[in-house]
Amino acid sequence: MAKTNPAQFIQEVRQETKKVTWPSRKESGISTAMVFVMVIVSAIFFMIVDWALQHGVKFVLGVGG
Repeated sequence: MAKTNPAQFIQEVRQETKKVTWPSRKESGISTAMVFVMVIVSAIFFMIVDWALQHGVKFVLGVGG
């Protein structure tokens, strides 16, 4: 394994970060909004599944009101 000195390593890291295409502010905002929407949709889905399973178990076992 080749050893590099810390200065060379930092220089190489800086060169690589210059090659990265960073998202624009608009792209970041859209991605953030999409994440929030998907979290809400997932929460609603799991709430409905939980409710259905709860009522199914109560029906099968005859427990609860």
